[in-house]
Amino acid sequence: MKPVNQSRALFRGAFILAAAALVTKILSAVYRIPFQNIVGDIGFYIYQQVYPFYGLAMVLATTGFPVVISKLYAEQKAKNDHEKTRRLLFVSFVILQLFGLICFLILYLGADFIALWMNDEQLAILLKVVSIVFLLFPITSILRGYYQGKGDMLPTALSQVGEQLIRAFTILLSAYILTELGYSRYLIGGGAMFGSITGSMVSAIILFTFLWIRKEWKIIAPRKGMLLGYYREAGEIVKALTFQGLTICISGMLMIFIQMADALNLYSLLTESGYEQDVAKGLKGIFDRGQPLIQLGTIIAASMSLSLVPLITSARMKKDYSFLKDKIQLAIRVSIVIGVGASVGLWAIIEPVNIMLFKNNSGSSVLGILSFVILLSSIITTIIAIMQGLGSLFFPAAAVLAAFPLKYGFNALMVPVFGTAGAAYASLSTLVLVSLLLYVKFKKMQSFSLITLQFLGVIVSAAVVMVLFLKGSLALIDMITIPAGTERIMATIKALGGAFSGGFLFLFIIIRGGVFLEKELSLFPFGSKLSLLLSKKNRS
Repeated sequence: MKPVNQSRALFRGAFILAAAALVTKILSAVYRIPFQNIVGDIGFYIYQQVYPFYGLAMVLATTGFPVVISKLYAEQKAKNDHEKTRRLLFVSFVILQLFGLICFLILYLGADFIALWMNDEQLAILLKVVSIVFLLFPITSILRGYYQGKGDMLPTALSQVGEQLIRAFTILLSAYILTELGYSRYLIGGGAMFGSITGSMVSAIILFTFLWIRKEWKIIAPRKGMLLGYYREAGEIVKALTFQGLTICISGMLMIFIQMADALNLYSLLTESGYEQDVAKGLKGIFDRGQPLIQLGTIIAASMSLSLVPLITSARMKKDYSFLKDKIQLAIRVSIVIGVGASVGLWAIIEPVNIMLFKNNSGSSVLGILSFVILLSSIITTIIAIMQGLGSLFFPAAAVLAAFPLKYGFNALMVPVFGTAGAAYASLSTLVLVSLLLYVKFKKMQSFSLITLQFLGVIVSAAVVMVLFLKGSLALIDMITIPAGTERIMATIKALGGAFSGGFLFLFIIIRGGVFLEKELSLFPFGSKLSLLLSKKNRS
């Protein structure tokens, strides 16, 4: 019974972490909508200019470093070497704290230079506020790695959700109060950035509370002289954190690098193109409306395809190549199906969605272009996760790192010609090149075909039918005269009605077209319900 119990524990732990990640991502996307409604487009521009720097710290605290620490801790724990696990945690903390201190100093001391680079000197104080987070992430990384190494995912999950809840609450409360009191937009932005500090502090408090309640501090507390004679061992830990931890972290920063390139040169390119400062800030704020839409659209595709990655890793370890091939192909199909459905569907109803969420339809055409980022980022995220499951860490990180200079350069070429639409085209161009880089490398690792012509035919058919249905429905509804002042209510009806009806129609065509087998649908939420849509010939 022991192997069965271990498998159940592993599955339960993976489920808890996946659920926490899903809730965290939803909260991270959703709070931005009321925040934009409170502070307006220029206030949203100010916040989004600094957000990518917080995003870097967030990824460091939640992905690569905790994963590597948990792996190393689990290995030492299995050997019952308590002193070695104690040294591991202490050395890891020292290294990450030094790294965090370096990041803090670079951002804090370089805040004026970065703000000048952005062509908005008033952003310097916000950058200094967010730099404090880099001093806090090491402790959360260590404790999350410790608990994950023990196989206890609950502290990590609660700390992630608690951090995001408190952060969102702080941001919205400070934005509302400071706006009502008539303070400047930059001070309001500083109050919002303070939420990153309160969130990080609450996360650390939650993790320390588990240590205190369970009386585990004595188990992991460092001892005097514990490193004497063990410098080589410390070097191995440093090496693992540097090469494994950083590569995993960088691989999770794709959209952060895209946003950072926009933060550094989009506003300045607009002002250089002749736009007045406030107009350019407003345009950048409208462009940034796309971020929560992209994030929400990517969540489902990423969550469903990434749920298959543990199966891929397990199959690789067992050398079950037939099972491995099936699950890789399934993960790719899932990311494409949901990515296409979300991107094309959002493009078709972008105007009512824009009005529903952000009060007006400003920038709808640009947001429509950005909706296709969902498809590309979903595919890239899935391929990176599969490659990591197959043991390839360095190349995905290098490909993601290349996204920043590519996006920055494409902005410089396209924004002066097309305005913010050029920035949207630059994002798509960057993601296409990154996906091609990953695809070429991935094909060298696996020789089998990932998708079939029949699959592409069904996908294209489903997308075309959905677009025709949604555009036709919106055209018919627009013929109805609505009372003045109800535009946002009507837009909400259009957006939600279109999302549900268009989504169902798309999924119906996909499932009836035999894209997924019945046993494949059973792996996903509501799979038994979705399998009812299968044609008789595709039922097992």
